Amino acid sequence: MRIVVASGKGGTGKTTVATSLALAAGEFVHFMDCDVEAPNAALFLHPVLDQHQEVGILLPVVDESLCTYCGKCAEICEFHAIAIIGKKTLVFPELCHGCGSCTLVCPEKAISERLDVMGVLESGMTATGIDFAHGVMNVGEPMAVPIIRQLKKWMPATPPAIEIRDAPPGASCPVVETIRGADFVLLVTEPTPFGLHDLKQVVGIARELGIPAGVVVNRDGIGDNAVEAYCTEAGLPILLRIPMERRFAEAIASGRTLVEAAPEYRQAFLTLLENITARAAV
Repeated sequence: MRIVVASGKGGTGKTTVATSLALAAGEFVHFMDCDVEAPNAALFLHPVLDQHQEVGILLPVVDESLCTYCGKCAEICEFHAIAIIGKKTLVFPELCHGCGSCTLVCPEKAISERLDVMGVLESGMTATGIDFAHGVMNVGEPMAVPIIRQLKKWMPATPPAIEIRDAPPGASCPVVETIRGADFVLLVTEPTPFGLHDLKQVVGIARELGIPAGVVVNRDGIGDNAVEAYCTEAGLPILLRIPMERRFAEAIASGRTLVEAAPEYRQAFLTLLENITARAAV
């Protein structure tokens, strides 16, 4: 069971829900923090990160002594990361997605590849038995997707019963890559106009990918009922409501999870997990 916890913007409570869901689920859980630009789930789950691996993409390196400037490499690159200008082959690393097409089509075998390190993958166990992994992107890197893609492949030796992915905020390519291949998308929102606007964006992604989704309303009790009306109209089940309470904010600010601050919510998250499992199986 692969569950992605997502939201259309930061600060909605996505990591709060993802970490508490993982703690409630117990053992045999693999948790991935896919917000590689600013991962923070480790602050709440406290894993011992004893596994490290550099991660990046393979960039083309052109041997000018072999290149005949035929232009085949530039023709096949849909990202325009390589160009032929007269008797010069130019490579633009910031545009390259590391697909390797230019290397494959070069008739002179003039293109080799080198690893461009974009960040690091780290993993380890938490005190509660959760197998934890996250990616950390180097400052200044333009693309998070290659790191997320490799993080998803960095699985524990024993296949987990449940995989929880904490998605990046927003509704851009990193979110799409995180959701891709999941069994269920849990959308965290808040009952405000901003929350509704951003919820609609991620709902669109889940439906485009054909993945069932449900909603958690965080800070329930503020704002208006527009989110609830939209969910009813769109056929989106609201699976959990978390009220706006000071103790939750204090716990998060001190690095504690919601189920640690309010143990009575552990059963609510177990019920949430049961509902997700049932809906994903339909």
